[in-house]
Amino acid sequence: MVIGLLLALMAGSLIGLQNIFNSRVNERAGTWATTTLVLGLGFLASMTIGYLFEGKQLFALQTMQTWYWFSGLIGVGVVVCMVQGIKRLGPMYAVSIVLTSQLAFALLWDSLGWLGLTKVPFTFKQLIGVLVIVGGILVFKLGGGRQARQAAVKTT
Repeated sequence: MVIGLLLALMAGSLIGLQNIFNSRVNERAGTWATTTLVLGLGFLASMTIGYLFEGKQLFALQTMQTWYWFSGLIGVGVVVCMVQGIKRLGPMYAVSIVLTSQLAFALLWDSLGWLGLTKVPFTFKQLIGVLVIVGGILVFKLGGGRQARQAAVKTT
């Protein structure tokens, strides 16, 4: 369990770092060039590292649902939406909303047993957890706006 927690923390930090890089690339190159660069370099890196660690086993794909093959297309949507969200909302607010959405949809898919997941009973505690996070984002956003207005009033 500890290794899982550490890997999840690492993934979160890497996603945050990637979002910063992506938004900087987007400032110079545009959304589609950024998406191409991010996913293209990701493909090359994962192919190279995968081949080094797994050799030809990398290509020994087991039988799986056809629609799983299209997960890379979802990645295009993730990068495009994230880059545009950060551009319009700023990194902290956009990432907060993305993480809340991710948690809410994971709860939905788990509770319904969709996409081949084992069905997990929906509980009130899970709903409260998602609502607490949404409340935190609202406090963060509304509180930050108030501070910015107060700072603007003080400078005039």
